[in-house]
Amino acid sequence: MIGVVDYGCGNPGSVLSMLRRIQLPARRVREDAEFEGCDRFVLPGVGAFDDVVTRFRASGLDAELGRRVLEQRAPLLGICVGMQMLADASEEGVEPGFGWVPGQVRHLSHIVPAETRLPVMGWQYIEERSGALFPTDEDTRFYFVHSYYFEVDFDADLALVASTPGFPPAAVRRGNIVGTQFHPEKSHRFGMALLNWFGQWEPDA
Repeated sequence: MIGVVDYGCGNPGSVLSMLRRIQLPARRVREDAEFEGCDRFVLPGVGAFDDVVTRFRASGLDAELGRRVLEQRAPLLGICVGMQMLADASEEGVEPGFGWVPGQVRHLSHIVPAETRLPVMGWQYIEERSGALFPTDEDTRFYFVHSYYFEVDFDADLALVASTPGFPPAAVRRGNIVGTQFHPEKSHRFGMALLNWFGQWEPDA
């Protein structure tokens, strides 16, 4: 059972709809009791970093999610700002991130050409870095909407990069934790493939 963490910020309904479309058992998690019976979790997030982090911590779900992910090693998929929250901090705000994947969230202006229109919106092809998350080919692409990117401290944590000039990170992975800057729930068959992989993923011990 996949628990989609709903803390009032993001699009958990769209994620749930996509998971059910590919026949993966899933439900909303809005309180600690609803973590029971779930063996993996999706953390969506949309908006400004500080607002998203503050809302999540105010929801009271942070301690239990941390226990499940860090102590019980339940697989976690962070999406968009849900991925950025995994970092130590973000240039977009002053609130600390989780620090579960070492690194900083930085503005895309650091790495893309000056004429690039921000936010980056639309489909991007991806390239593998530290191993594929799931089977990919040259046609694999995902839908992005973002002005910030995750700069990992360790190259081994960078799983996928996008085809935007500068190759900003598209996905990170560290142990049982994975994050995608793109939106798999908006990425049609490519997103379905990734979510289906996540639903069956058994991270190395």
